[in-house]
Amino acid sequence: MTVWWWELVTLLVHFGGQTLAVLRVLTRPDKPPAVRASWTILILSVPFVGVLLYLLIGETRLNQRIAKRQRATVAALPAPKPAGAPSLSSITPGYRPAFARAAAVNGFAPSSGDAIRFLPEAEDQIATLLSDIETARETVHLTTYIWLADGTGIALAEALTRAAERGVTVRVLVDGLGARGFIKSPHWREMKQAGVKTGIAFSFHWPLFKLATMRIDLRNHRKLAVIDGRVAYTGSRNVADPEFRIKARFAPWVDVLLRLEGPLAAQHQHIFATDWITHTREDIAALVPSEAGAPRPGTSTAVAFATGPMLDIRGVPDVFLSVIGAAQESLTLSTPYFVPGEEIASALRAAVRRGVRVQVIVPRRNDSRFVAHAARSFFPALIEAGVEIHEHAPGLLHAKTLLADRRVAIIGSANLDRRSFELNYENCLLVEDTDLGQRLAERQAQWIAGARQLTHAQIEGWPLRWKITNNLMSILAPVL
Repeated sequence: MTVWWWELVTLLVHFGGQTLAVLRVLTRPDKPPAVRASWTILILSVPFVGVLLYLLIGETRLNQRIAKRQRATVAALPAPKPAGAPSLSSITPGYRPAFARAAAVNGFAPSSGDAIRFLPEAEDQIATLLSDIETARETVHLTTYIWLADGTGIALAEALTRAAERGVTVRVLVDGLGARGFIKSPHWREMKQAGVKTGIAFSFHWPLFKLATMRIDLRNHRKLAVIDGRVAYTGSRNVADPEFRIKARFAPWVDVLLRLEGPLAAQHQHIFATDWITHTREDIAALVPSEAGAPRPGTSTAVAFATGPMLDIRGVPDVFLSVIGAAQESLTLSTPYFVPGEEIASALRAAVRRGVRVQVIVPRRNDSRFVAHAARSFFPALIEAGVEIHEHAPGLLHAKTLLADRRVAIIGSANLDRRSFELNYENCLLVEDTDLGQRLAERQAQWIAGARQLTHAQIEGWPLRWKITNNLMSILAPVL
């Protein structure tokens, strides 16, 4: 075959591939227009590579065996119901839609009167968790994204080992990418030898071979623990020292953690059990109570919600939007990865225009250049509308918090970016509690005190190359 025939075949294959890929993008019902437009531009403008990228990461493909087990697990594991009739009457009226939306994600009912302890200090977080593990009598369940073999990681591994050795059933589920180093460590082997049951969500072995069956960047980003089914922990803290050895130049990592005692523990037990059964096939449905316990008198009302690619990809943005839309006086949020999309960015601007003071706290130095540039693309319009942007330093502010009117908060593992919305498995808590709100407001004020507020003049002074890069990354954000 002559050279020109090869060229013709190559062109036909290329244009045929582009046509099929674009048709697939335009006919998918589950993507917003911005995502369709970004993929169409990329496919048509970058020969071969655009089509290849779409095949690899354009669709949320889960391994069919994992997907089948997850669907069966969710169907067979009903959410624990409260002993009393669930009611939203105790919630401030404007925030009731937010609680109703959060409750609809997993079928949990808002719980009242739980003992909620706010743990903003790194040393208190690990010390309190270790203390509860040391007194565990029946079960310890833990899910984490990152686990490092540092002071925190080793101390936790040793506590879990001791618990297993004294007869407590210990189950640990880690993400295959985030904990890949610890999985290969002697500490992991020693836990298993002591009787700790271990599971890996989305193993990262042979990633190139897995491309044929699933997206390899799907992650279990959840961070939670449940002890004896009665005490639970949730927040942004990975199993790692604040010095975060693998990215030490961005340290210290700044996180928050909540200790929960009451019916909310049953909700977190349900979240853990869903993941555990899906990824290990061990049926622990009997450990999830059918009733979450009777509501108790108290000042707090809260509900957990856990999202993921096959669960409810609108859960996180919908709850955030509902809380933002209900705020009357103040709204303060912190996140390390702020790529909110136009929907949430528009809601933040609208809040300012109706008289709400809106403060956004992000790290001054981000461990992801892509996220840093994409985030800055949103800053000019936000600042122009009156949103305060505070860049926190030193260290990387990793706490994911949203506080409205100093009484309603979202705390958990989810960032304000498309990855947390659509690709990661996340867990969060929506809570109305004036005491917790006051303590969180004080901590957020400390973060702001250590930050610098961006001004319109500073943004105008950014080099042209920064502005171009920022806007380029914002275009790619819906794709990546």
